[in-house]
Amino acid sequence: MTVCVIGRMCAGPWPGYTECMASIAENIFRVGQQIAEAARACDRAPEAVTLLAVSKTQSADIVREAWHAGQRHFGENYVQEALEKIAALPLPGLVWHFIGPLQSNKTRDIAAHFDWVHSVDRLKIATRLNEQRPAGMAPLNVCIQVNISEEDSKSGVSLAEVEALCEAVQALPRLRLRGLMAIPAPCTDPVQQRAVYAPLAALLRQLQTRFPGMDTLSIGMSGDFAAAIAEGSTLVRVGTAIFGARH
Repeated sequence: MTVCVIGRMCAGPWPGYTECMASIAENIFRVGQQIAEAARACDRAPEAVTLLAVSKTQSADIVREAWHAGQRHFGENYVQEALEKIAALPLPGLVWHFIGPLQSNKTRDIAAHFDWVHSVDRLKIATRLNEQRPAGMAPLNVCIQVNISEEDSKSGVSLAEVEALCEAVQALPRLRLRGLMAIPAPCTDPVQQRAVYAPLAALLRQLQTRFPGMDTLSIGMSGDFAAAIAEGSTLVRVGTAIFGARH
């Protein structure tokens, strides 16, 4: 038997099973267990937190191995690379998240091929995604990216600008406003990690009174997802801990 995320069991080996597959399955299970432990430590249900496997620079074959191990949500940063993987992987249940910086000349492909966009940080981009989302598809799930560390090198709006952008996005019919996303400055102190995330979590709770469909807090990566979960994260983005070093 091969262990799958999060703690489920499935039959194996299957056609194409490899030692690399076993390693990825083990990594997914281990990360899933860590997520579950972090959730229980703050009296949250483990199933309230989704694991988003950051698959940028990984091959389609590696993503397929993760899918066999039970992983369904994958995050990509580079449009052309992602489109090639999406075309190569017509697998049931795959959910594709775009988590990288948004450029105007890439919005058409993102609108047509992704299920989620986490990095909306200006109305111009949101409007383009709305106009370019094919009519036959479900509305595109979007999160507003917030620059919580106020770094010049990071994308995202300030905390003070979030509500106005949410209001504008909410009015776009081909988009579905789901929540907030942030990538803070690196920090190894769990107390400080929580302190950085706390204002964003508080803002989401405030916004939910006006926008009840906002149910997602996309915060937390390999080095800080326990702190993010303690502050209410519903989706953590993990890459290297699942796939190893990038190729």
